[in-house]
Amino acid sequence: MTVHLHDGGHFGWGEWAEMLSSELHRPERKADGSDYFDAWVAALTALLITKGFADAETVLALQQSWQRAAEATPHGRPILLENDPARTHHGGYCIIP
Repeated sequence: MTVHLHDGGHFGWGEWAEMLSSELHRPERKADGSDYFDAWVAALTALLITKGFADAETVLALQQSWQRAAEATPHGRPILLENDPARTHHGGYCIIP
C-alpha cells in the first residue's frame, strides 16, 4: 500500500522516511527492532490520516476487518476482506482515491 500511494503521487519518499523514522524513534519502540512491522503500520496509518485519506476510526475498522478475515481464512488460502464474517455485502471500505 505504501508503494502504491507513492507511485500514485500521494507523497514523496522523503516524507515517508520522515514519518517512518519518527515512528521508529519513539521511546516505547523495542531496541532490537523486533517491532519494525508495527512501526511501519503506525507510520502508514499516520500518513493516511495526515493526508486525509481516512480518519483513525476508518483505519481501525479496516485493521479489525483484516484480522477477522485472517482468522476466518483456512491456512494456505489468500486472505480477502470478503472473508470477514462481520463485513456487510453491500458495504465496503475504500480509503485510497
